[in-house]
Amino acid sequence: MKKWLIPLGIIVLLGVMLVSGYNNLVTISEGVNGSWSQVQNQLQRRADLIPNLVETVKGYASQEKEVFTAVAEARAKLNGAKTVGDAAQADQALTGALGRLLAISESYPQLKSDANFRALQDELAGTENRIATARMDYNNTVQSYNTKIKTFPTSIYAGIIGFGQRDYFKPNANVNNVPAVKF
Repeated sequence: MKKWLIPLGIIVLLGVMLVSGYNNLVTISEGVNGSWSQVQNQLQRRADLIPNLVETVKGYASQEKEVFTAVAEARAKLNGAKTVGDAAQADQALTGALGRLLAISESYPQLKSDANFRALQDELAGTENRIATARMDYNNTVQSYNTKIKTFPTSIYAGIIGFGQRDYFKPNANVNNVPAVKF
Protein backbone atom coordinates (compact mmCIF):
# COMPACT_ATOMS: atom_id res chain seq x y z
CA MET A 1 0.00 0.00 0.00
CA LYS A 2 2.83 2.44 0.71
CA LYS A 3 4.09 1.96 -2.85
CA TRP A 4 1.06 3.82 -4.18
CA LEU A 5 1.14 6.74 -1.77
CA ILE A 6 4.17 8.47 -3.28
CA PRO A 7 2.94 8.32 -6.93
CA LEU A 8 -0.56 9.29 -5.79
CA GLY A 9 0.86 12.22 -3.82
CA ILE A 10 2.85 13.36 -6.87
CA ILE A 11 -0.24 13.15 -9.09
CA VAL A 12 -2.33 15.10 -6.56
CA LEU A 13 0.42 17.73 -6.22
CA LEU A 14 0.70 18.10 -10.01
CA GLY A 15 -3.10 18.35 -10.26
CA VAL A 16 -3.22 21.09 -7.63
CA MET A 17 -0.38 22.97 -9.37
CA LEU A 18 -2.18 22.71 -12.74
CA VAL A 19 -5.50 23.91 -11.32
CA SER A 20 -3.78 26.77 -9.48
CA GLY A 21 -1.84 27.78 -12.61
CA TYR A 22 -5.00 27.63 -14.74
CA ASN A 23 -6.92 29.81 -12.27
CA ASN A 24 -4.04 32.29 -12.21
CA LEU A 25 -4.05 32.47 -16.03
CA VAL A 26 -7.81 33.03 -16.06
CA THR A 27 -7.42 35.85 -13.53
CA ILE A 28 -4.68 37.56 -15.51
CA SER A 29 -6.53 37.05 -18.81
CA GLU A 30 -9.65 38.66 -17.37
CA GLY A 31 -7.46 41.54 -16.19
CA VAL A 32 -6.35 42.03 -19.80
CA ASN A 33 -9.97 41.97 -20.94
CA GLY A 34 -10.95 44.48 -18.27
CA SER A 35 -8.08 46.79 -19.20
CA TRP A 36 -9.08 46.62 -22.86
CA SER A 37 -12.64 47.50 -21.89
CA GLN A 38 -11.34 50.62 -20.15
CA VAL A 39 -9.45 51.62 -23.31
CA GLN A 40 -12.65 51.13 -25.30
CA ASN A 41 -14.66 53.14 -22.74
CA GLN A 42 -12.29 56.08 -23.03
CA LEU A 43 -12.23 55.87 -26.83
CA GLN A 44 -16.04 55.85 -26.80
CA ARG A 45 -16.07 58.86 -24.47
CA ARG A 46 -13.91 60.71 -26.97
CA ALA A 47 -16.11 59.60 -29.86
CA ASP A 48 -19.18 60.88 -28.00
CA LEU A 49 -17.57 64.30 -27.46
CA ILE A 50 -16.48 64.74 -31.05
CA PRO A 51 -19.90 65.52 -32.59
CA ASN A 52 -20.37 68.36 -30.08
CA LEU A 53 -16.92 69.72 -30.82
CA VAL A 54 -17.46 69.46 -34.57
CA GLU A 55 -20.82 71.24 -34.39
CA THR A 56 -19.35 74.02 -32.28
CA VAL A 57 -16.49 74.55 -34.72
CA LYS A 58 -18.78 74.22 -37.76
CA GLY A 59 -20.71 77.25 -36.63
CA TYR A 60 -17.59 79.38 -36.99
CA ALA A 61 -15.70 77.59 -39.73
CA SER A 62 -18.24 76.27 -42.19
CA GLN A 63 -15.74 76.28 -45.07
CA GLU A 64 -13.51 73.67 -43.40
CA LYS A 65 -15.52 70.70 -44.72
CA GLU A 66 -12.46 68.53 -45.45
CA VAL A 67 -11.47 68.52 -41.78
CA PHE A 68 -15.01 67.70 -40.65
CA THR A 69 -15.15 64.82 -43.12
CA ALA A 70 -11.80 63.46 -41.91
CA VAL A 71 -12.98 63.57 -38.29
CA ALA A 72 -16.24 61.80 -39.13
CA GLU A 73 -14.49 59.08 -41.15
CA ALA A 74 -11.85 58.48 -38.48
CA ARG A 75 -14.52 58.31 -35.77
CA ALA A 76 -16.48 55.75 -37.79
CA LYS A 77 -13.35 53.61 -38.26
CA LEU A 78 -12.64 53.70 -34.53
CA ASN A 79 -16.20 52.68 -33.69
CA GLY A 80 -15.93 49.78 -36.15
CA ALA A 81 -12.52 48.51 -34.99
CA LYS A 82 -12.59 44.81 -34.11
CA THR A 83 -8.99 44.16 -33.01
CA VAL A 84 -6.45 45.98 -30.90
CA GLY A 85 -4.40 46.73 -34.03
CA ASP A 86 -7.41 48.12 -35.89
CA ALA A 87 -8.28 50.29 -32.90
CA ALA A 88 -4.71 51.59 -32.69
CA GLN A 89 -4.73 52.55 -36.38
CA ALA A 90 -8.14 54.20 -36.16
CA ASP A 91 -7.11 56.01 -32.98
CA GLN A 92 -4.06 57.44 -34.72
CA ALA A 93 -6.19 58.67 -37.63
CA LEU A 94 -8.69 60.25 -35.27
CA THR A 95 -5.95 61.92 -33.24
CA GLY A 96 -4.57 63.52 -36.41
CA ALA A 97 -8.00 64.66 -37.56
CA LEU A 98 -8.77 66.14 -34.14
CA GLY A 99 -5.45 67.96 -34.20
CA ARG A 100 -6.41 69.60 -37.49
CA LEU A 101 -9.88 70.41 -36.12
CA LEU A 102 -8.46 72.07 -33.02
CA ALA A 103 -5.92 73.96 -35.13
CA ILE A 104 -8.83 75.62 -36.94
CA SER A 105 -9.52 77.53 -33.75
CA GLU A 106 -6.32 79.51 -34.33
CA SER A 107 -7.89 81.02 -37.45
CA TYR A 108 -11.10 81.95 -35.68
CA PRO A 109 -10.43 84.13 -32.60
CA GLN A 110 -14.11 84.39 -31.72
CA LEU A 111 -14.26 80.56 -31.60
CA LYS A 112 -11.38 80.42 -29.14
CA SER A 113 -13.27 82.76 -26.81
CA ASP A 114 -16.53 80.77 -27.02
CA ALA A 115 -17.25 79.11 -23.66
CA ASN A 116 -18.75 76.00 -25.27
CA PHE A 117 -15.68 75.47 -27.42
CA ARG A 118 -13.33 75.95 -24.47
CA ALA A 119 -15.34 73.54 -22.32
CA LEU A 120 -15.33 70.92 -25.08
CA GLN A 121 -11.63 71.45 -25.71
CA ASP A 122 -10.87 70.99 -21.99
CA GLU A 123 -13.06 67.89 -21.87
CA LEU A 124 -11.32 66.46 -24.91
CA ALA A 125 -7.89 67.15 -23.41
CA GLY A 126 -8.95 65.34 -20.23
CA THR A 127 -10.25 62.45 -22.30
CA GLU A 128 -6.98 62.21 -24.21
CA ASN A 129 -5.16 61.91 -20.87
CA ARG A 130 -7.59 59.19 -19.76
CA ILE A 131 -7.06 57.33 -23.03
CA ALA A 132 -3.28 57.48 -22.58
CA THR A 133 -3.59 56.15 -19.03
CA ALA A 134 -5.99 53.38 -20.09
CA ARG A 135 -3.64 52.34 -22.92
CA MET A 136 -0.70 52.27 -20.53
CA ASP A 137 -2.67 50.18 -18.02
CA TYR A 138 -3.76 47.81 -20.78
CA ASN A 139 -0.21 47.36 -22.07
CA ASN A 140 1.08 46.76 -18.52
CA THR A 141 -1.59 44.09 -17.99
CA VAL A 142 -0.76 42.47 -21.35
CA GLN A 143 2.91 42.49 -20.40
CA SER A 144 2.16 40.67 -17.13
CA TYR A 145 -0.04 38.15 -18.93
CA ASN A 146 2.43 37.52 -21.76
CA THR A 147 5.27 37.15 -19.25
CA LYS A 148 3.23 34.63 -17.25
CA ILE A 149 2.43 32.41 -20.23
CA LYS A 150 6.06 32.45 -21.39
CA THR A 151 7.65 31.53 -18.06
CA PHE A 152 8.32 28.04 -16.81
CA PRO A 153 6.34 25.96 -15.84
CA THR A 154 3.29 27.83 -17.19
CA SER A 155 4.76 27.81 -20.70
CA ILE A 156 4.43 24.03 -20.75
CA TYR A 157 0.65 24.00 -20.52
CA ALA A 158 -0.60 27.54 -21.31
CA GLY A 159 -0.91 26.99 -25.05
CA ILE A 160 -2.40 23.55 -24.61
CA ILE A 161 -5.27 24.88 -22.49
CA GLY A 162 -5.94 27.83 -24.79
CA PHE A 163 -3.95 30.75 -23.42
CA GLY A 164 -2.05 32.48 -26.21
CA GLN A 165 -0.10 35.70 -26.41
CA ARG A 166 -2.08 38.98 -26.43
CA ASP A 167 -1.39 42.03 -28.60
CA TYR A 168 -0.17 45.32 -27.21
CA PHE A 169 -1.89 48.57 -28.12
CA LYS A 170 0.72 50.09 -30.42
CA PRO A 171 0.56 53.32 -32.35
CA ASN A 172 1.01 52.93 -36.07
CA ALA A 173 4.36 53.48 -37.77
CA ASN A 174 3.59 57.15 -38.54
CA VAL A 175 3.31 58.15 -34.87
CA ASN A 176 6.39 60.37 -35.12
CA ASN A 177 4.99 62.27 -38.10
CA VAL A 178 3.03 65.24 -36.81
CA PRO A 179 -0.07 65.85 -38.93
CA ALA A 180 0.28 68.85 -41.21
CA VAL A 181 -2.28 71.58 -40.61
CA LYS A 182 -2.94 73.72 -43.67
CA PHE A 183 -5.55 76.38 -44.31
